[in-house]
Amino acid sequence: MADFSAKDVKALRDQTGAGMMDAKRALTQSEGNFEVAARWLREQGLAAQEKRADRQSSEGAVALAVRGRVVAIVELRCETDFVAKSSAFTALADEIAAAVAERGEEAAAEMAARLDDLKVTLKENLELGRVVRFEAAEGNVVDTYLHVQNDRGKNAVAVELAGGDQALAHDVAIHIAFARPSYLTRDEFPPEVVAAKREELENLSRNEGKPEQALPKIVEGRMSGFFKSVPGGALLDQPFVKDEKQSVGQALDGANIVRFAQVEIGG
Repeated sequence: MADFSAKDVKALRDQTGAGMMDAKRALTQSEGNFEVAARWLREQGLAAQEKRADRQSSEGAVALAVRGRVVAIVELRCETDFVAKSSAFTALADEIAAAVAERGEEAAAEMAARLDDLKVTLKENLELGRVVRFEAAEGNVVDTYLHVQNDRGKNAVAVELAGGDQALAHDVAIHIAFARPSYLTRDEFPPEVVAAKREELENLSRNEGKPEQALPKIVEGRMSGFFKSVPGGALLDQPFVKDEKQSVGQALDGANIVRFAQVEIGG
């Protein structure tokens, strides 16, 4: 007969989230070997998890971690809002973000077993979403913003700024969180997207009865509005949230945005 105690059963339950009878059965089958029992429970849980694999993981949480000039953003996805704001779920998201900041993007994959264990505990289809990590160049400033809603991060932003200070970088991060730019500059838009939009605006202007000779100027004006659009425009062209009379590019006052990243649940 397997040699284990009630404390062993409780410890296995605490680690895996399995029911008492399942934990006891796992220890019995593994002859009291705790690691084998935990693996058996995880495998059984993952077998059940496969039945839920086709469920949409549209909820989740994003976590931010900053280590000096290194910033990491991690998205952890789940099925329901209830799980997304649970302490176990958000804690794992925070741990993965910290690991990525400290050891690199590959650290997220190294924590797959932890994620598998949580799938068993929470009984939902959980998956690692987007993972972003970058290190600011020497002398540059990095700042972040995390919008928290219902006890979990939902919208995370990181910005690297050259020639500016921390306050400006933070203001830009807040702007990005709410204005949701698609690109840094208008030159980064894919040529086919620009061409399609230009054709659409030209046809719209023509159908409105605008004079043919005035179409190029009208279309250019409307394209400028497209690049300024919130959300989806070019960051440097968007009206700055702190002062909409100027663009983000003008508000930088000589500073340069080297790069930015935004990860948003549902985005």
